[in-house]
Amino acid sequence: MDRRATLKTLFGGQASTRQNRLTMAAPPVITSGLDPYTGPWELQQASHLLRRTMLGPTLEQIKQTQAAGMQATVAQLLQVLPPLDPPVNHFFEDDPNVPIGQTWIEAPYSQTTNFIPYRLASLGGWMFGAMLQEGISVREKMALFWHNHFVTAEINDARFRYRYYETLREYSVGNFRDLTKAMTVDPSMLRYLNGNQNTKNAPNENYARELLELFTVGKGELADPGDYTTFTEQDVVEIAKVLTGWRDTGYVSPNDSVPVGNLFLPNQHDTTTKQLSHRFGEATISNAGDQEYSQLIDIIFESDAVATFICRKLYRWFVFYEIPEEVEQNVIAPMAQCLRDNDYEIAPVLEALLQSEHFYDSLNYGVMIKNPLDFVLSTVKSNQVVYPDQNLAIQYTAWFESIAALNEMQMGFFAHPSVAGWKAYYQEPLFYRHWINAVTLPLRMDVTTALATTGISIFGQTLIIDVLGQVAALENPADPNALIDELSLLLFPLPVTENQRDYFKNILINGLPDFEWTVEYSDYASDPQNSVLAASVENKLRNLYRAMLNMSEFYLS
Repeated sequence: MDRRATLKTLFGGQASTRQNRLTMAAPPVITSGLDPYTGPWELQQASHLLRRTMLGPTLEQIKQTQAAGMQATVAQLLQVLPPLDPPVNHFFEDDPNVPIGQTWIEAPYSQTTNFIPYRLASLGGWMFGAMLQEGISVREKMALFWHNHFVTAEINDARFRYRYYETLREYSVGNFRDLTKAMTVDPSMLRYLNGNQNTKNAPNENYARELLELFTVGKGELADPGDYTTFTEQDVVEIAKVLTGWRDTGYVSPNDSVPVGNLFLPNQHDTTTKQLSHRFGEATISNAGDQEYSQLIDIIFESDAVATFICRKLYRWFVFYEIPEEVEQNVIAPMAQCLRDNDYEIAPVLEALLQSEHFYDSLNYGVMIKNPLDFVLSTVKSNQVVYPDQNLAIQYTAWFESIAALNEMQMGFFAHPSVAGWKAYYQEPLFYRHWINAVTLPLRMDVTTALATTGISIFGQTLIIDVLGQVAALENPADPNALIDELSLLLFPLPVTENQRDYFKNILINGLPDFEWTVEYSDYASDPQNSVLAASVENKLRNLYRAMLNMSEFYLS
C-alpha cells in the first residue's frame, strides 16, 4: 500500500485533504539511502528527528534541537547515560524489610504478606516517570524497542522485571551481541521461555527456536524440509542442548539468602559435542559448561543474516514498516554492513540512519501511527501536563496509573500478546494500523478530549493542559495564524494546509476577522489577572486544542 494511502484507509474522510495533497498517480519510490543529509535544518526537520527518537518532545526541545543542529543533537540522543536511581517503596507500610522511600530491588518477599502488587505498581510508576523525564535521549525509545524484541511476559516478580528492563536500558545503544548473551541467561527470559526447565534428559527447545527465529537470524524461506535458509531444525535441537542446565533464582522468594539471578547446574547440562548445520558453517561446540551459551552466540553472530534481520526491525521502529527492494538495497544493506563493521555496536548504525537523506525524505514524515505510549506521552509531555507531586506516594501512583492505562489500549508492558511482540511491528498487512480499532480509538479520543477540556481528576488534582501557559510561551500568540502554525509544529508531523488553518481559526474565533483575536488576546496578556478576560481566552483555546488533538494528524508521527 502507498504509505500516504494509509491515512485514508485508517481515518477515512478526515485525511482527504492531506491525501489529495500528497498522493501521486503511482506509489512513490524512495531511492534515497544512508548518504548524509545536507538539506535544510529547520524546525520541521528537528521536530521529525525528536518525534521518532523520543516519547513526546516539547516545543522547547524542538527549538533547542533546531538551534543545536542535526549532528550535535544525534550525538546527544545517542549519549550513554548513567543508570537511574532504582524504584522505591512509595506507600506500602507492611514491608518490614523496605521502609517507605527505600528500594526493594534486592529485598525478599514474605510468606504472610503479599508484596507483589505494591512492587509492580512501584516499578510501573518508576518506568513512566523515567519516560516523562527522558530529556533529549533515545534511551527510553530504544529500551522499549528491545522490550518488544527480547519479549518477556507473565513475570510477576518486580525484581525480575527491574533487572530485565535495566539490562535493556544499559545496552540500549550498546552491543547487540552482548545484549543477546545477557538476555539468554536473564532470569525473566529463563522463566518466560522455559529455559529453567531445560535439562540434558529433556531438552526444551522454546528459547532455542526463538533465539534464532525472533532474536537473531530470523526465519527465512523454506529451502528444504527443516531448512529455513537462515537456520535448520537440526540447529534448534542442538542449541537446546547447549543451553541445558540454566536456572533462575529468587523468584518471589521470601528467603533473603536467595538473590535474583541465574544459576548453572553442571549435572543438568548436556556434555556431548553439539553439531550445528551448514547455516552456521557446521560449527561444533564441545563441552564448555557455563561458557557454551556465549560460544553459541558468537557463532550465530558470524551469520550475515543477524545484522540484516535486526536492521529491518530498527527501520520499522524509526522509519516505516514497508521495505521495498529500493529500501532493502539503499538503506537496509548499508545499515547491516555498518553494524557488522562496528562489531554489532548499535550506536553507529543509528547515527548513520538518523543523519541520512533517507530519514529526512519528505515521504517519511507523518507515516507512522503512534503507539499508545507515544500517543499518551505526546499528549501529556508535549503539552506539559503537570502530574501531582505533593509526595512520592501520590506521584508514583499517578505515574503507575498512566502506564497501566496502556493495557486497555493494547500495549501492556510485560504483557505482549505473544513472544513475537506487538503486532504493529511485524504483522502484515496492517502493521501500525493494529493500534487503531473500535476499542482503542474511543479510548484515545477520551484521553485527548479530557486533557484539553475538563481534565482528569487524580488524587484531588486535575491533570489538564495549561493552555494559557503553553500559548503564552509561543512566539506570537496574538496572531491566530502564527499561533496555529506553531502549535501544529508541536502536535502534527507536517505543516497544516491553508484549509486546515482556516478550519482551526474558525474554531478559535468563530469566523471573526483575525484582529478580533489579536485584540482579545492582547487585552488578556496585558491583564492576566482579569478572570473574565482569562476565562474567555481559555475557553477559545480549549476548543482549539480539542479540535487539534482529535485530528488524525495528531495520531501520526
